Amino acid sequence: MTSVQRPSVTVLGTGSMGSALAQAFLAAGYPTHVWNRSFERTAALAAAGATAHCDIADAVEASSLIIACLTTFDATRESLGPAADVIAGRDVITLNSGIPLQAREFAHWAHCAGARYLGGAIKNVPSAVGDPDTLLYFGGDRGVFDQHSETLRTLGGDLEFLGAEPDLAALYESAVGATLLPALLGFLDGAAILAARGLPARTMVPYSVKWLQMIESLLPILAAEIDTKDYTRLGSSVELFHTALVDDVQLAAESGVDLSWHSTMHDLLSRAVDEGRGDQSITALFELITAAR
Repeated sequence: MTSVQRPSVTVLGTGSMGSALAQAFLAAGYPTHVWNRSFERTAALAAAGATAHCDIADAVEASSLIIACLTTFDATRESLGPAADVIAGRDVITLNSGIPLQAREFAHWAHCAGARYLGGAIKNVPSAVGDPDTLLYFGGDRGVFDQHSETLRTLGGDLEFLGAEPDLAALYESAVGATLLPALLGFLDGAAILAARGLPARTMVPYSVKWLQMIESLLPILAAEIDTKDYTRLGSSVELFHTALVDDVQLAAESGVDLSWHSTMHDLLSRAVDEGRGDQSITALFELITAAR
């Protein structure tokens, strides 16, 4: 397909990720239109060949495919307000942050405006946009996914359609993303503990990578135990982790590192022991986490 034959694409939001999306489309020969709430932030893309619009309605009218990469669903809906009269008949794909409820609300708004909607998420950093192993997953209108899959593959080679519910991408974003902050905080803890001995954080990187790879290998076992409610196969018991709590406290005292954010995990382990789950795999904590539902 030549560049003349490629359909035009409008990208709303030209922050780091939105700019990476637009740059990928430009590199692949797609006529690319861009809009940002701060118009000056479209200058680099305009210099690279994109058509920059001050008026969001003009940007929406320019393409049948609209990809929104603003911060939140609320920001996307608010920004699209002035374009509500011209959005009918177009396909809107969101690649922003937010929770499932917000995705459902946005899908309803888009439907009422006469647009087809596909909610998506890109699971990589801006510099990896377009890489063959960059994952994007989507939920919502299957017709939108099928029609634009070739265009979307410009952004990453690993595409997944999760299902017809418009909030599925946001749901999986919330579920998968739940591991991010604890993992990052854990790395910061480790760096602080080493710093207390005058050692640089870079010295633990090879070992942290091995540790994360070990965790990766265990994920199928963790998922199987949770899905079957058979908390016996992992081999790492609740009691094993609970016994180590005293070491956690002593390590904080010795290193002078503030590990107080661990207290919630300590409470969860203690509750599990009190409920007689000490011999069960650590995955049994799933029962406590879901008990409040």
